[in-house]
Amino acid sequence: MGDFPDGFQFGLATSAYQIEGAAALDGRTPSVWDTFCRKPGTIADGSTGDVACDHYHRWAEDVALMADLGVDAYRLSVCWSRVQPDAGGAPNEKGLDFYSRLVDALLESAIQPVVTLFHWDLPQWVQDAGGWRRRDTADRFAEYAAVVAARLGDRVGTWSTINELFEHFALGHLTGEHAPGLTLGLADGLGVAHHLLLAHGRAVQVLRGEVDAPIMGITSYAPAVPSADGDHTAAQFYDVLQNRLFTEPILQGTYPDEVAALLAPFTRDRDLELIAAPLDYWGVNYYSVNAVRAVDRPIPLEVVAPAGYHLTDSGWAVSPSGLTDVLVGLRERYGEKLPPLVVSETGCAYADTIDATGQCHDPDRVTFLAAHIDAMTTAIRAGVDIRGFYVWSLLDNFEWAQGYTRRFGLVHVDFSTGRRTPKSSFTWYQSLIDTRS
Repeated sequence: MGDFPDGFQFGLATSAYQIEGAAALDGRTPSVWDTFCRKPGTIADGSTGDVACDHYHRWAEDVALMADLGVDAYRLSVCWSRVQPDAGGAPNEKGLDFYSRLVDALLESAIQPVVTLFHWDLPQWVQDAGGWRRRDTADRFAEYAAVVAARLGDRVGTWSTINELFEHFALGHLTGEHAPGLTLGLADGLGVAHHLLLAHGRAVQVLRGEVDAPIMGITSYAPAVPSADGDHTAAQFYDVLQNRLFTEPILQGTYPDEVAALLAPFTRDRDLELIAAPLDYWGVNYYSVNAVRAVDRPIPLEVVAPAGYHLTDSGWAVSPSGLTDVLVGLRERYGEKLPPLVVSETGCAYADTIDATGQCHDPDRVTFLAAHIDAMTTAIRAGVDIRGFYVWSLLDNFEWAQGYTRRFGLVHVDFSTGRRTPKSSFTWYQSLIDTRS
């Protein structure tokens, strides 16, 4: 390990719905995830994010953990329905106060706040009006961005717009595995993709006018390989959707040729120019490589675990070299159009438990993180400009459709009491940050 440039940031990432709790407190109204969790069979353990890690009340304890860890930056998300609880759009001061206190505490601990405006928890009132199927949701998102920027813009170190557009588009609107649980056909679903991208562009436009801080786009990547000999076309199309659909419009101002005709009905003059507004950083979320096989369904492919890999508890293949391939591949494909990169998420789920001595040992997570940091430094040595590495996640949390059955944290959380116990991976990351090697 090593080869970290001057100013390189080691950080952590979380999201609002996964950790905050306080789902009906201080003016917050439901998001699509609150609604989705209440539908039978949607969440593996039947749980919700109503309490989650109770970060809304325990934020000071969590900031103290981060300060002890020594991270340079903390990537959090803001809950839209905590800030704008209803269609009137009036700011909810109690919600904004929470984020303001949190940002101040981070700065007091010399931790740079990196704020993501949207991490999948669309207000239910926006969904009731049509959600991302409607073009004007991008305008509502711009109004929300302006409210958050006006309150926090003087203190946030880096802004990002929307986390992992592909997952929210595909899992939430094509397969129905995530909120809001829609199963649109690809032709209709690509309208959601365009409106998400349009919202990103509108938010960048607002932020440029309101704040003097860098802006980062954040997109997920997963190298795609065919599951069997007859799956090459399916794997290539999956690569278009996962790895290019949300990258090329932002970096190049164009849609991939393979889907451009399907997107044409949703695209108006100058949309792509707005979507392609310049960014300061490009965030790469990476977890795994995917095998893809063709199926006879409206969406004619499915993702399966590739053969020959160790799998995490999520069933995801551990492939550090895939991260190198993604980072180097982005530089090779987009060249000068690619901003400096940040590995904005990576991590792994394992069944961590507290032992008889009150400790939590997670050697598999240490091995995973060390290997992925090595993979990143390989890309740096190959000439890729990379400025940071953020671990997912600080805390074990509500892992979307898997509920509390998957633990990703450097800190173990007892969900019955809220008790936090730093794992051995916490100590390992602490040493890495301290020594930079």
